Order: sequence, then structure tokens, then C-alpha cells
Amino acid sequence: MKRFTRKVKAGRHLLYEEMVEAAQDMFTVDADQDEMAAFLIALAKKGETASEVAALASVMSSHASALQVREDLYLDNCGTGGDGANSFNISTAAAFVLAGAGVKVAKHGNRKVSSQSGSHDVLDALGVHSRFELSDMGKLLENEGISFFFAPTVHPKMKQIGDVRRRIGKPTIFNLVGPLTNPVHIQLQFTGINRPDFVMEYASVLRMLGRERAIVVSGPGGLDEASLSGQNSFVLLDKGDLIPFTLTAEDVGLSYAPPSAIRGGSPDENVQMIRSILKGERGPRFDTVVLNAGIGIFANGTVPTIKAGIDLALDSIFSGRAQQKLEAVIAFSEQIRREVAAP
Repeated sequence: MKRFTRKVKAGRHLLYEEMVEAAQDMFTVDADQDEMAAFLIALAKKGETASEVAALASVMSSHASALQVREDLYLDNCGTGGDGANSFNISTAAAFVLAGAGVKVAKHGNRKVSSQSGSHDVLDALGVHSRFELSDMGKLLENEGISFFFAPTVHPKMKQIGDVRRRIGKPTIFNLVGPLTNPVHIQLQFTGINRPDFVMEYASVLRMLGRERAIVVSGPGGLDEASLSGQNSFVLLDKGDLIPFTLTAEDVGLSYAPPSAIRGGSPDENVQMIRSILKGERGPRFDTVVLNAGIGIFANGTVPTIKAGIDLALDSIFSGRAQQKLEAVIAFSEQIRREVAAP
């Protein structure tokens, strides 16, 4: 790995085949953690390329646990994280709204690495435990049209890499790769990244990985979600075409709000925020979830415009269907917990 680190430190990009080799090295049992950290830090300083991201995603997926689920059109709305905004768990809340609108959601996620509350920290606090077997996650997806795939279960060989990531404490290429390694065959995707300069490249990664339709967003200030606080940069991938566009909250009938209005806290605090949103309590957090869910519905191909997606997201909440999806997932989790605990 040292030769790849030297090349990267010199500001040179790795070829796809070189990144595959470096990635395979990281997944070996005897990988040197200091060398791995040096490589990841150097790569982040240089700036990752689409080819490097796609190569790592391919290798990471090849080491993932296998899962068989019924063939269907599934959407993942997992973001890359690492934006440092300390917002509440927007994409997790939006996942229930998407499911309530009829979108089949297979959401990949993890515990906190560089934030106060990762998606599975808040799910645990909601009562959706992360101790599912992978087959349980697949069963939940088929039964309810929504499931959450816990990264350590999907990627058991990531433990030592996770240790290195926590030690670094800053975003690395693995933040970019996380949304790309869902164990379900994903054809549809809505994902946010914390790098506005990389939106087009990330969309090209999704195209390289075979997505049929996807949207990549980077919000104002590098938020890895669509935001109410200014102009959001997007690229739509549709049948091989990459279409850039921008959008503000006002463009789709929502109101401006500053980043501070969506700040999160501990998992328990974020749970209260999510529950209030799904009960229809209006405000900037509610509008942020509706905006992101509306974009996800548009990415799914359900509606012709983002505004129409927002209308469906509002109906998902006010009809109670989003809340019902949350309660169904919690009930499934409790059933599995009781089965595991039974003598």
C-alpha cells in the first residue's frame, strides 16, 4: 500500500486497477492500520476521483455478505455523511415518508463515525434494534417495503477499517463509498454528498455501477442533504444521461430557513424530532424532510416533478402512512427481539 500512498501524496490519481489492488490490501486480515490511515488521509487531501470511488465500491461489495430478496425496484436514500453540520437524521426520517408514499426503501446506514448520531444510533433509540440478521432485514423489506441495512452486518470485514476511520475522525473515501454498497440490488438512488465540487463525478460513479435513475445533491455549505438555506446543486442520472440542475426551497413552495434550524442532538433528542415530524408538526425540520422525501419520490420515477413529489410526501405524513410505516418497523423489530430472547 505504501507505493500507492506515495503516488497519491505526489498528487497523482490512481488508475482503476491500482485502486482495486489498494482496496484489496485494506481488506486483508493483516492490513497495517498505520499504512491504511496514511493512505486514506493522503487520498482525502488529494481529492478522490470517480474511478477511485467506483473501484473501492466494487471491492467492498465483493466482500459483503450475500442477501437474496425478491426482485423489485428498490431505492436507497443514504447520504455520505461527514458534512460536519450536526443536523438531525434527515434521511432516516425521510425514509419513512418515502415508504408511506409507496416507494420501496432499502436504506444502508451505520452508527456515528463523525457525527453525534448516525442512522442506526437513532433507529436504536426509536426501538428499531440493529441486531437483525441480514435475512431479517430482507424479510422486513419484503413485508413492509422498507428496511434498514446495518453496515457492520452487511460488511463484516469492515471492522478494522472502521477502527481506522474512527481514529482519523474525518471524512474519508469510505464516506463516499458507503451509499454505493447496499446488499440489495439497487437500481434507484437519492444520495447527498458533502462535496459540491464532486456532484457530477459522483453521479458518474452511480452510472458506472449500473443505476438506472438517481439523483445526487450537495446542499449549501456542503450539506449532504437538500437544504432550505440556499441553492442546492443536483445531478439527475436518467437512463445514462447526466443532467445538472439547481433548486432552492422557494422554487418548490417551501420557505428559507438557516442551517441552525435543523441542528440535531443526541439519538434520543433526534427521535423526538422525527416523531414530531411524522405527526405533522410544521417547521423547518418538517419542511427539510418533506423536501428530501419529495426529491426521493422524484428520483424513484413516481412523479414528473419534485414539486409533485413534495405533494406526495405531505400526503404520506398527513394521511398517517409514514407514521404507520415507523410503527410497523418497530413492531417487526420487537417481534425479532422476542424470538431471539425466547428459550
